[in-house]
Amino acid sequence: MKNCLGCRLSNHEEKVHIVYENEYVTCILDHVPHHSGHTLILPKKHKAEVTELDDEESLSVIKASQLVARTIHALYEPNGVTICQNGGIYNELTHYHMHVIPRNEEAEHFGNMFYGHAEVDEPSESLEETHEKMKEYITRLLE
Repeated sequence: MKNCLGCRLSNHEEKVHIVYENEYVTCILDHVPHHSGHTLILPKKHKAEVTELDDEESLSVIKASQLVARTIHALYEPNGVTICQNGGIYNELTHYHMHVIPRNEEAEHFGNMFYGHAEVDEPSESLEETHEKMKEYITRLLE
């Protein structure tokens, strides 16, 4: 779908920082990360809802979330990782995507992020630095 931003992001038609991809999904850094390492997992084919994913896409999303979470834990040592997706009217991208977000003890209520009210701190490093670190770590994991 040419008008779908998620399709353009997952198929390299927009500038993105890809940390991992396979034939079914693309994992990119969130352009406004909650913390360094905040990653989005998008199917390459247009799907709006989790219920539309076929078995291969579903398995690829879950395996990618595990790989990204493992990478985030190793590189950033967060207190935890939140893995989530928003469907229906809460899916502002209108293309299925899963968030993998490093978490530390935040002063504000983390749920505010999902309503557009969270204040996002400056990440500890640039997207380019995060991209290089994560991509290098994932490449080593997969060797």
